[in-house]
Amino acid sequence: MPDRLHRYQGQAIEVTWSSLRCIHVAECLRRLGVVFDTRRAPWVTPDAADADEVAATILYCPSGALHFARTDGGADERPDAVNTIVVQRDGPLYVRGDLRLQTEEGEVVMRDTRLALCRCGKSQNKPFCDNSHRPIEFRHDGALGENRLRPARGVAGRGLTIVPEKDGPLRVRGAMELRGAVELRGAMELRGADGETVYTGHAGELCRCGHSGNKPFCDNTHERIGFKSE
Repeated sequence: MPDRLHRYQGQAIEVTWSSLRCIHVAECLRRLGVVFDTRRAPWVTPDAADADEVAATILYCPSGALHFARTDGGADERPDAVNTIVVQRDGPLYVRGDLRLQTEEGEVVMRDTRLALCRCGKSQNKPFCDNSHRPIEFRHDGALGENRLRPARGVAGRGLTIVPEKDGPLRVRGAMELRGAVELRGAMELRGADGETVYTGHAGELCRCGHSGNKPFCDNTHERIGFKSE
């Protein structure tokens, strides 16, 4: 599905917004309503607040729909030091870090620092979440099933590579922390609801058909139900 990128130029910072990747979590509206306000057009006015405030607010956007570029010499966004995959209650996977989205043939189709990836199986914008989990009433409490992450073979790179397999799971490779259902406590702090449920590893396959009995890991249920990922 073709994306549409909107640009909002300020004197010190440029904000970009992907309408296709936005899942309307509304962190930007709650945190800096003077800049982000859907009741007006344009809905983003970068000069309404200090560029540092705008940049800090954008880091809370979990889908990566919002990004910024400083034009005043300020610091641009850097990937989190630790790659994290956070399982959202009744919702997608929130992924943060040094991220590469690749095809099975090895073509890098996106580099990013924040992604929201579908795990209900019904998104029309796979592998990204498009909020299809809401109308179909997808349910999962965000708890982590039996750990299926594998340790590194040899030296693992810092980045996290994500490969959506055709009609199959998300294949993830690279040092990562997998965490259970969370509350957002800050742009750089994501933790499990119990504060402790964290798996670490360097390789795994994550369910995206929505029917695994060991969520968030794949258990090959996609083959039985005929999951299609086109």
